[in-house]
Amino acid sequence: MTTDQHTLPRSTWLLLAALTLGWGFNWPTMKIALAEIPVWTFRAICVTGGCAGLFFIAWRGGLRIRPPVGSASRLTVTALCNVTLWNVLIGHGLTHLPAGRSVILVYTMPLWVVVLSHLMLGEKMTRRRLAGLSLGMAGMLVLLGNELAVLRSAPVGALLILSAALSWAMGTVLMKRFPTDLPTVSFTGWQMLLGGIPLAIGALLIDPGNWRPIGWQALAAVLYNVFVAFIFCHWAWFTIVRRSPASVSALGTLLIPIVGVFSSMLVLGERLGWPEYAAMALVLGALATVLVPPRGHR
Repeated sequence: MTTDQHTLPRSTWLLLAALTLGWGFNWPTMKIALAEIPVWTFRAICVTGGCAGLFFIAWRGGLRIRPPVGSASRLTVTALCNVTLWNVLIGHGLTHLPAGRSVILVYTMPLWVVVLSHLMLGEKMTRRRLAGLSLGMAGMLVLLGNELAVLRSAPVGALLILSAALSWAMGTVLMKRFPTDLPTVSFTGWQMLLGGIPLAIGALLIDPGNWRPIGWQALAAVLYNVFVAFIFCHWAWFTIVRRSPASVSALGTLLIPIVGVFSSMLVLGERLGWPEYAAMALVLGALATVLVPPRGHR
C-alpha cells in the first residue's frame, strides 16, 4: 500500500482488531491499578516490563537491536511523546476522571493527527478521511454530551487527558516524518527504554513514601498492562503506523474508546444508555470509510 491510498491494508485488519480490544479493555484495568499504585510507579513498572519483553523478543528472533548511527535524537523525541508524556498525563488524568470519560476524551487524537499530518507530512485531506473524521468525532461528541457538567467540575483531569491525546498525535506524526531503520519490535523497545527513563526517575523521586502492598486485582492489572497493553499493543500500533498514512491509521483506532466505555461499564459498574449505542453506530461508520476499500480498488 502506498501512502496516497485511503484505506488501511487488508493485512492489518486483524492487527487493528486485536489492538482495539487490547487497548480498549486496558482502560478499566488502569483505573483498578491506579487505585492502589502511585502514578509514576505504575507507569515505570509497565514501561520497564514492556521494554524488557520487547528486547527479549527481538534478541530471540535474531532481529537487529542496535539503532542506526545518528538516530538517537529522533528516537528520543518520539519516545518522549509516545511514552513519557503520554503515560504521565494519562496516569494523572485518570486520578481525576472516570475511565469511561477519559477514553472518550483521549480519542480526540485522530483529529489532531489528521491536522498535523496535513501540515507536517503533506497528506491530502481527502473526502474519505474527512468523512471518517466527522463520523468518528460525532460519535465522541454523543458520548461526551451528557458528561459536560462532570468535566466542568474536573477541568484539570480533562486538560491532562486532552494533552495526552495531543502528545500521542505528535508522536505518531513524528514517526512518519523522521522514520528510523529498525525492525518494529526493536524500535518499540527503544521507545520504551528512552521514554521510560524519566518515568523511572520520577518514581524514585516522587513515589517512595506512597509505596504499599497491593491486592490481586491491582497485580492482575499490572500484568495485563505489561504483556498486553505495552508489549503487544504498542508493537501493533507502531506496525500499523509504519504501514499506513498517519491520518488513516489514527482514524482506524476510533473503535477503541467504544470498547473502553463498554469494558469500563462491565468491570467498573457504569451504566449503559442510548448515547453509547448511537456512538457505536457513528464510529462503525467512520471505520467503514477508512477500512473498506473504494469500489474497484483491490
